[in-house]
Amino acid sequence: MSLSARNQFKGKVVSVKSGSVMSEVIIDIGGGNRIVSLISSSSAKRLKLKKGGLATAVIKATEVIVSTDTGDTE
Repeated sequence: MSLSARNQFKGKVVSVKSGSVMSEVIIDIGGGNRIVSLISSSSAKRLKLKKGGLATAVIKATEVIVSTDTGDTE
């Protein structure tokens, strides 16, 4: 499948924590970096996500909020 989103990160699923409605999926994308995503539990089941499986995190955002966390208000 071809996507217009350029931010695609292939990796290995580290964990899937399923709840009744939402599931937390953690994907190790290498270099000590992990992406955490909340998706519907029905999607996690449909995608057959499981620990050790391969997955691609696709990020498509129109806004990115950046903070230096310095506490300055100016």
